[in-house]
Amino acid sequence: MPNLENLRKQAKLYLRWHRERYHPVAAQIRAVLPRFKELTDRAILDGEFRLDDAQELVARQSGFETWQALKAGVQAMPDIDPAVIEPRLSAVEAQLFVTDIKSACAFFTGKLGFKVVFTYGDPPFYGQVKRDNAAINLRLVCEPVYVDDIREREELLGASLTVDGATEIKQLFLQYQAAGVDFFRPLKQEPWGARTFIVRDPDGNLLLFAGPHS
Repeated sequence: MPNLENLRKQAKLYLRWHRERYHPVAAQIRAVLPRFKELTDRAILDGEFRLDDAQELVARQSGFETWQALKAGVQAMPDIDPAVIEPRLSAVEAQLFVTDIKSACAFFTGKLGFKVVFTYGDPPFYGQVKRDNAAINLRLVCEPVYVDDIREREELLGASLTVDGATEIKQLFLQYQAAGVDFFRPLKQEPWGARTFIVRDPDGNLLLFAGPHS
């Protein structure tokens, strides 16, 4: 965890970005602070945003409810030599290229059961959807990303999502089938034992869903 002084500097940076009307910070504020959840970018940037709001933003991003809780947590940590710390990667997010952010969000929420975490821009050109622990970033691209039909010919996956349990993977497949999802490949058992199916989104991205056989 960063030291307290670095966290203070980070909070002040968020405060400065808000004052300078740096639009990406509005999406972060809306995604992390519940009282800003229903506000647009413009409403957030036009409204009041104090240092204690920025500190709460930093605290929640670090896994604490309040700035005071974060301070107590940092101060309680023993001094550790940075040279002996082995960095660990805690998460990874897929990124899909789409031609319309709103349409992509509608597909993920209406067909696949995801929720929109945020969209950015007016009109939006970036966004994130999430279901449980699976987050997918959506990036607007107005030109072809792949040549011809190489994605389907080579089965180039845009994202791989893991489902817990053999019953759950089958149930998810049936739910998507009932919702009218376009399948590139239906549910099947792989030679190595996994059960998988592949969904094709409206932009042609291939999404693999995989779970255990038993």
